[in-house]
Order: sequence, then C-alpha cells, then structure tokens
Amino acid sequence: MDIDELLGRLDLITKIRLLTGADMWSLPPLPEIGLDRLLMSDGPIGVRGEQWAATDPSIALPSPTALAASWDVDLVRRAGRLLAGEARRKGVHVLLAPTLNLHRSPLGGRHFECFSEDPYLAGEIGAAYVEGVQEGGVATTPKHFVANDFETDRFTVDVRVSEQALREVYLRPFERVVEAGAWGLMTAYNAVNGTTMTEHADLVNGVLKDEWGFDGLVVSDWTAVRTTEAAALGGTDVAMPGPFGPWGERLVAAVRAGRVPESAIDDRVRRILRLAARVGALRDPGLSPADPGCSIDGVALAREAAGRGFTLLTNDGILPFDGVRTLAVIGPAAAEARIMGGGSAQVFPERVVSPLAGLAARAEVRYALGADPRLRLSPLPGPARAVFLDAEGGVLAEHPLPTAEARWLGGLPSGVDAGRLAAVRLLSAYVAEVSGEHLLSVAGAGAYAVTVNGEAVFDGVIEPPSGDPGLAFLTPPERRVSVPMAAGQRYEVAVTHPAGTFGGLAFVSFTLGHAAPAAGAEELLAEAVRVAAECDVAVVVAGTTREVESEGLDRADLALPGRQDELVRAVAATNPRTVVVVNAGSPVEMPWLADVAAVLLTWFPGQEAGAALADVLFGDAEPGGRLPTTWPRRLADAPVAEVRPVDGVVAYEEGVFVGYRAWQRSGRVPAFWFGHGLGYTTWSYDSIAAERTGGPVEATFTVTVTVAVTNTGTRPGREVVQIYVSNAAGRRLAGFDVVEAASGETVLTTIFLRERAFQVWAGGWRTVEGEHTIEAAHHVADPRLSVTMKI
Repeated sequence: MDIDELLGRLDLITKIRLLTGADMWSLPPLPEIGLDRLLMSDGPIGVRGEQWAATDPSIALPSPTALAASWDVDLVRRAGRLLAGEARRKGVHVLLAPTLNLHRSPLGGRHFECFSEDPYLAGEIGAAYVEGVQEGGVATTPKHFVANDFETDRFTVDVRVSEQALREVYLRPFERVVEAGAWGLMTAYNAVNGTTMTEHADLVNGVLKDEWGFDGLVVSDWTAVRTTEAAALGGTDVAMPGPFGPWGERLVAAVRAGRVPESAIDDRVRRILRLAARVGALRDPGLSPADPGCSIDGVALAREAAGRGFTLLTNDGILPFDGVRTLAVIGPAAAEARIMGGGSAQVFPERVVSPLAGLAARAEVRYALGADPRLRLSPLPGPARAVFLDAEGGVLAEHPLPTAEARWLGGLPSGVDAGRLAAVRLLSAYVAEVSGEHLLSVAGAGAYAVTVNGEAVFDGVIEPPSGDPGLAFLTPPERRVSVPMAAGQRYEVAVTHPAGTFGGLAFVSFTLGHAAPAAGAEELLAEAVRVAAECDVAVVVAGTTREVESEGLDRADLALPGRQDELVRAVAATNPRTVVVVNAGSPVEMPWLADVAAVLLTWFPGQEAGAALADVLFGDAEPGGRLPTTWPRRLADAPVAEVRPVDGVVAYEEGVFVGYRAWQRSGRVPAFWFGHGLGYTTWSYDSIAAERTGGPVEATFTVTVTVAVTNTGTRPGREVVQIYVSNAAGRRLAGFDVVEAASGETVLTTIFLRERAFQVWAGGWRTVEGEHTIEAAHHVADPRLSVTMKI
C-alpha cells in the first residue's frame, strides 16, 4: 500500500478534517481512498465501546495495579489478546490504554489505573499489554505522556521536573512501549516545565518521534488541544473529540498563511493512514490484517488473573482454609463487590461474582454489613428504561437499562434524533421488601424531577461540582429524599432530566439511587460482632469507595472510609481467626494489622472477584501477587506525598527518588516493601551467577543472570525472582521472572539485564563505571543472593 500516493489524493481541507474527531470516539471515514471510520474506546480493563452503557457488556479484567502485582508478562500478554478480541467484536480499532503514569505519591486518586511506582516494572508490564493487544490487530495508545501522575488541577497544572528524573523515571515506561512497537500514544492535559503537553515539541517531536523513532499516532487526551498553531507545531497528531475544536478552518488558514508548514499536516495524515492500515481500516486487497479471532475464555482468564494478582501481606498460618465449616463474611464490599475504579476505566460486565457469592459456594456463610462507608446510594436494582423525549413530550426512542443508571457520553442510542432531543426520562419499578422510610436519590448535575407513583418527591437543580469538569459526568453530586413504602407494594419511580447535545455530542449522566430502611451504625457493628462470634472464621472485606479512588480527584488521606477500621478491630477482638480482604486500588492504612490473622490484598479484582477469592482462600490457587508499589504504615511516613499544586505548579523536587528509592534514602520503614508478597509455600535461593556479553563500555552489552531457587515447602508454588542492581548511582529493579516448582523441586531462571540497567542520564545515557552489585531478592529489602561485577 502506497500511503504517499493516497495522501497525494487529498486536498488541504480534507487532510485537516481528518486531524479532528468526527464525534466523541472516532475519526471520519474517507471512502475515496478506502479509509473506514476509525473507532476508539476506553480501556484498560475491558473494551466499553462508544456507548457508555451496559447494552453491549464487556469482560472486566482486574485493575492495572492487580495485573502489575502478578509480575507475569505472559499473563498480561494473554489479557491483551483477550482485549483485542473484545475490541474486534465491538468494531473498535484503537484501545485508549494502557496507563503508564507512576505511583509517585500514594495520594494519587487514579493509581488503580496505573501499574507501579517503578518505571522498569511499569514498562515491562505495559510492553506486554501493548504486544498482546496489537497481536490481535488493535492499536494501543499508552498514556498519559508525560508526568500526569496525579489528578488535582490536571487540566492546567505545570509539573516541574529535572531532565534526569524525566528520562530515568517518567519517560522510561513510554520509551519501553515504543520499543515494543506501540501504534499509538496519548498526550496528557498537564504542562511539563512550562509547556502544555499537546504543544510540547521538545518532548513529542524531539524525544518521542525523532529520538525514539516513534512512527505511530499521537492522540490528545479529550479536549486537551486548546490552541491552533502551538498545538499544530507541538507534535500532537489528532485532537479529540470533535468535530468542534481549535483546528479545522483555523488550522487551514494557518497553513495557507505559512504559519504552519503543510509538511507537518502531511506527517500527521501519514500516521493516521499507517495506523489505519495496521488495524485493517484502510482497505487494500494486498493487505492481510491481523486475525481478529479470539478463542480465549474471558471469564476463565479474568478469574485466573485476579488470583495471580492477589497479594498476601500477612498470614499466621490460617490460610489456606482447612476444615472451615462456617464463615462470617462481613462488609459492604462483600455483597456488592467493587471490581473496578471510577472514571474512564469503567466497563459493564455481563456478570459479577461478589465475594459473598463466591465464598457461599464453598462453605456455610453468614453475612453482616458491619459498617457502610459509601457516601452514595446504590442504583435502584433491577431493569429500567430510558425514554428519550422531544420538546413536546413525544417519545423519540426507548432504551433498556440493567440498572437505574442513565449515562451517555458523546453518542446516543440508535434511533435517537440528537437534534430533537429535549429530555431523558428514566423509569424503574421497585417492590419494597420492608416497610418504612426508604431513601431515593438522584446523582447528577442539572435539573431533575422525581416522581413515585406519579407524585412529585423532588423537583430542583443540582449544581455541578467545582474543579475538574469531568467530575460532573464521572462522579456527580447526589440529592436524597425520604419516601415511605410498604412491604410487598410496587412503586413506579421516574426521573426526568432536560437533556440536549453540545456540538452534536451527548453528555447525559445521572443515577436513581435507593436504600431500604436499615439499622443504625451501632446496631450494624453489634450484628457483625455477633455473626463473627458464631463462625469458625471471619472474613472482613474492607476497601475504598468511588469518592476515594476515581478519575478526576486525588485522595485526602489513606484511611479506610467510614468506620471500617473500627469494624475490623471489633470483629478481630471477637474472633481471632479473622482474615481481612483489602479491596482497594492503591495503599490504605491498616492500624489493626497486628490484630488479625491474615491480610489479603485483592485490589480491584474484576468481574470474577468472588470466584477468585474462594480459589485463593481455600487453597485451590496460590496468591501470586507481589506489591508493585510500597505501602506506608501512615501517610505521614511517605517520603513523597504532595499532589496539591502551589501557584499552579507541582514540583517533583525528589528527582529520581520515587517509590522504594525514596523510602530507602529516607531511612524509614514502610508497612510493606515494594515486591513483598507471601505464598503458600517457602523458597530457598541457592545460587547466582552473572556474565557480561557484548562489547566495551561504549557499546551495547547484556548481563545474563542465572539464579537457582528451590521450593522447600509442601505444595507447588510460584515465586517472583527479583533482580536489583546497586552502584554509585543507587539501587534499582533491573529484571525479574516468575518461576513455578513442585514441592522439593529446584529450578533455574535466566534473566537478561540490558545496558540501561547500568546507566544514568547526564545529558545523554552514560554507563556507570566501577563495581555493580547484582542481587536476587524476594523483595526490595530482602536480598537473598548477590554477585559483584566490574564495568
């Protein structure tokens, strides 16, 4: 296929039209050259498609922190192939993932969507994700390039960071995925050292495209392109969404006036056409696109991946369960699993297995809520309908919904005439199970009218939240009303919301919530204690909420919300055989740590949460996870924490000392070190050898490290062998491998360390001369073997 020949057929206006989205999720087709509509979709744990709704369900894999906790690149590559199959099924060409920003501070509210605090681990897991997806003929767009490591004021904040820290820490994962062949990349909202990333010619043109040789497509984060000429010269290729935006006619005029060279436009169009050819959206009889078929069992992989990421932090021997007959299962997240973080990572799975359901399949279970930290009511259960109305109240279309949530971003359901849309009415029916005062709520921004059996119970305006404009869509404010209901009676509930479109794009997001009459906080706690006392073992599922971990906001602290800490202490005091399951995407404080028998971190575990939890607790599978980020005992101990801008700036004053490197420099001891995780067996580290191959210091070389380990326990197991390199420049993760062995079996693993593991940035990559200590470790603070090499 001759892309230049196709480019030559297009006039300037057509070329520039191709550089802005045709709508919220796609680029326009050009039938005259065989270019189909190029469709993009959010990830990273599933493929939502262009409808933000549950009408076309998606497999929901564990969160990226959970995938990274597996340290298993083969598993992540399989997950990528599954996502490619899901994308092809939905007609999606470009997956807006993975997220490669780092866990710089534990307060980052979107860290569940990122992999690690360590740039090497983030890069290796990210590269496996990219390779898996693209093997299925679907493009990835690693994001957000670069230094978008927190959410506060993300649209306007300026990150001040040294060149060394940029190169060694924040750019390194992106460099790795470019090496892996990423076909796309997304620029961030924030500025770096005074220049907004969509306009950052030095980093986008200079480093990414010229130095690294990236030949893929650079797409903006949504609405991040705000200027005409500066962005056109800054290296971002496509401005999303569209068709509105600062390019179009203004960019045509800038090119014709000579302020933007047409060669810059041509380079962008070449990149679009190249990506289209790679994903099979540029028709050419001579091109054989990647096979879109996918034979992977998504449910089975979601279950396997969850268990592989589960990280056992402590265990006094209670796990795996043996002879457990009665199980107290306690906590709101036990019955209503939080399987993913909030924001653009949200997808809609066909099924969710809660911890309560998964454990009930294995033992006699008694459930108690215990404490409810949720600040929002859950959606009214059962099916609902969305009715789309014109200005006269006529019905344009009806759309079924699995729960009482109405959400469309960009596109509307088939059959809805956006030009005539005046309102959306959500209809749901509820049969009360108990008599008393029930709570109904509307979560949304704008005007709402709520009726129950035709009688008005709320009619008012809910003001949108201040700050990040995305919060009005992702986590809008809530208003509640109390409605008396009688057990067994059916209630018809309707919410009507005036809704239109902006630039032809829909922005509809509201939820009808409900809560039945419930006991007070003290009664809930007392019930949990009673249930725990009656059972052999208590499992408390504690975690964060959507108000704590979500796109668009950072965390104020690391405490479990509500009275969950008090709940854990009370249950553990009653039943010493208490296991705490932590359902969170990033670190939480655990002041009760010494009081419980075991702590299992499940992250946000995806749709098979409960099934995987039963597998691990009952020993059918080993908890395979190792921490991809260091967990502090208290926020006050964290050596790097600040995410709040001062005068519009967040200064990365710590330089390269992020994560465990910062902890080790500070001399403080966290609750759990990077790389920590227990299994159900034990391991001895028996021998290590290292050999350098390649040329002199100035040339590329590789160090081959061979480690022998033995499973000294009584059952098969998995171990993550971690390799760290220490030299005059400090200590860093340089390689790793996941090994498996039967009881008593010794295995050898060979890990290849690239030259970069021995280099620092000093105006260019420089190999550190002198002695380098190479360690094989169980975690960063637990080296088992070492060897010294002079370079």
